[in-house]
Amino acid sequence: MAGHYSNKGKDMKVQTVCVLGGTGFVGRHLIARLYNEGFRVKVLTRHRERRHRELLVMPTVELVEAEVRDPAVLAREFEGIDAVINLIGILNEEGSQRFADVHARLPGTVADACRQAGVRRLLHMSALNADAVNGASDYLKTKGAGEDAAHAAADGLQVTSFRPSVIFGPGDSFFNRFAGLLRLAPVLPLACPNARFQPVYVGDVADAFVRSLDGARTVGQRLELGGPRTYTLKELVEYTARLLGRHRIVLGLPDGLSRLQAQIFDKLPGKLLSLDNYRSLQVDSVVTGTDGFALLGIAPHSVEGIVPATLAGQSSRGRYTEFRGAARR
Repeated sequence: MAGHYSNKGKDMKVQTVCVLGGTGFVGRHLIARLYNEGFRVKVLTRHRERRHRELLVMPTVELVEAEVRDPAVLAREFEGIDAVINLIGILNEEGSQRFADVHARLPGTVADACRQAGVRRLLHMSALNADAVNGASDYLKTKGAGEDAAHAAADGLQVTSFRPSVIFGPGDSFFNRFAGLLRLAPVLPLACPNARFQPVYVGDVADAFVRSLDGARTVGQRLELGGPRTYTLKELVEYTARLLGRHRIVLGLPDGLSRLQAQIFDKLPGKLLSLDNYRSLQVDSVVTGTDGFALLGIAPHSVEGIVPATLAGQSSRGRYTEFRGAARR
């Protein structure tokens, strides 16, 4: 059954949700959750037919090819929508994808389009340590600027933002990427080995978004999302090696060599590590503000309870089966 949220003291039924960034890692899991809860979902994507079979099997999910950077297009597509969820983000700048455009400017454009179309509820994906002024990296500064722009929305638009630590689960780019490297390298030189994370399961993140649609407890909040335990980066990589059954030496690099590795990798295709990533890693990705899971009554899953199964089924077919299962198809 679709949810409800509070609008100026009155319950308002949320039946239709428009998701931006719905074809990405978090988006696919969130859309499956929304589908299971009975919402009608519109997903705006620049490439409707590209690699989205797991979404097309859901009868109440509509994929619409649209230019999400165009304010007029957004306002048109938001007509008749009860709530908008913006998940769009990038980890590195490449080609025409720039942090300033994607993270800093787009959220304000989305909020303006919501107001123009009469949308009352906006959920926005940010990041832990996002800060427009004091962010440690361009990624975190622009994430903070976009978060501020979303929350600055007036005229009754009810905004909630989410600040997760690193997100894991089926198809993630964290454990799966390190698993790929560990299969190839008997010795893995690791930059910023003491960086601390509070990894959060993608299913719990999706649950937080869905529960927040009612709005009553979360309007105006900037909710931090972290799992039940904190780890260093080296601990997480060594754990991945153990799960793979590979004896690997994870060689933690000192700060100077970590920066040098980032400078070198920053010039290579694929962006395994960029200088901006290195700067982000100087700040621990752990919950220090409003604990979103505690507020929403969610008991987050542990790394140890989820990752062994996800690393055991990394094939494309295996991921497709997992998404179909999530959508109960």
